[in-house]
Amino acid sequence: MVVEIGSGRGALTESLLERADKVVAIEVDPVLIHYLRQKFRDSLDAGRLVLVEGDILKTELGQWGPAVIAGNLPYYITSPILERIFAASPSWKLAVILVQAEVAARIVAEPGSRDYGYLSVLVQTQARAERLFEVPRASFRPPPKVDSAVVALEPSDPAKNFEIENLQSFLKFAGNCFRYKRKTLRNNLVGLYDRAAIESLVGPKDRAEALSISQLAKLFRALTMRQPVVYPI
Repeated sequence: MVVEIGSGRGALTESLLERADKVVAIEVDPVLIHYLRQKFRDSLDAGRLVLVEGDILKTELGQWGPAVIAGNLPYYITSPILERIFAASPSWKLAVILVQAEVAARIVAEPGSRDYGYLSVLVQTQARAERLFEVPRASFRPPPKVDSAVVALEPSDPAKNFEIENLQSFLKFAGNCFRYKRKTLRNNLVGLYDRAAIESLVGPKDRAEALSISQLAKLFRALTMRQPVVYPI
């Protein structure tokens, strides 16, 4: 089973039907839905293709059971779509997505790098991410203004890997840590937690982009549950 995000005119849908037992293709444009019904009439009649007319941000991706998720994600809503994919846990088994090259760099970025930020944390707490290959802008008609890249995501357990029990609370905390890129970690957290606790745990020049997810998780626990941090931040 493959769930395709944004089937468009069915270029990827056609290839997926050659490889998968069943494809669920989600498309928001009713004109394209009509086109796809004509193009894939045989697959629809055979029950191998299911067309879903709807907004991906309002669609429960886990409703069809265990599946691989694939798609060329609209660049302006990449992060919300990723959140929808992660919300489908434990149904999603693998996601292979085409995204803007800059976004792909942020997804797989390591701590201390220029691209490391909240998106890196959002993805890497919930998945193992691998940048597979580049797709130049000339591959599209009409060509966009940016290059793209294909990224593979495999689900992982934040509780097991990072000792994160309340993922949503941690992600809210991480969002605050990266809230203002030019500010220090202390300045981003001030007013949200006890000042004395922050100053005892975070150095005056420390920035969120220098901390690994494990370090952010330890800091989160220390500030929210008053657990001691076992290493200097």
